[in-house]
Amino acid sequence: MKGVLRCARYAFAPNRLKYCGPDKNNQVAAYLAAGVEDAGLKEILDDFAGMYPYLKLIGDSNGLGPFDDKVVEAYWIGSKLLDGVGLKQFYDHLNERLKKRLSLGQLKWVVNKVPQGAKAHHSFHVFNIWNRTGHQESQHTVSSMDACRISWGEVVSNGQLGQSELRLKTQKLVYENGKLKLVPEVVRQVSWRLGDKKLISGLKAGDLVTMHWGWVCEKISLQQAKNLEKYTKWHLKLANTTI
Repeated sequence: MKGVLRCARYAFAPNRLKYCGPDKNNQVAAYLAAGVEDAGLKEILDDFAGMYPYLKLIGDSNGLGPFDDKVVEAYWIGSKLLDGVGLKQFYDHLNERLKKRLSLGQLKWVVNKVPQGAKAHHSFHVFNIWNRTGHQESQHTVSSMDACRISWGEVVSNGQLGQSELRLKTQKLVYENGKLKLVPEVVRQVSWRLGDKKLISGLKAGDLVTMHWGWVCEKISLQQAKNLEKYTKWHLKLANTTI
């Protein structure tokens, strides 16, 4: 069960927007506010059609359960655990999942990036599979990719840390000269509580955190931020080969 609550912190925001997973956001929010994880929360997360197959792939490839904390970190942030997923495993996984959603040309673009070094990381899916594969059958825009990717940043003190939003110094995804790139040193307003429910607590100025669809997910270390940056920029580079 370790890792279920952590995974829910990343799944909460797109579920609230009804992009991914079952219509059980109130329940997920209650779990996060209480800091409790159990079989009920795991059952909710099992129904995230975009996320769960990646977790299972990473877990099976490394002899771990899909919600093992190490697996959750590998998918959302990035770690050496991703190297445990074999090329054929990842290729077959993508081909089977996407063959009914993408055209033959689009599918070829995606699966051919596996031998180029693509990893089963959230950023690969966001940047390289332009057709959104949750509830919406629409194409990503630069803006939606920016919101959907896992961002990292530093909490900025502005005297309003007790409110429902705080300021985060982070990056922004832009499209310039035919390529996607990250622009650093962008300050954004991000959410961390829902009404009187604190979905994460103990944040202070200078803390490094992750963000998904405008919501803070968790506090991270400098090394974790570096790992997330590494995999994000690598998959941006792969995406730019077929834009």
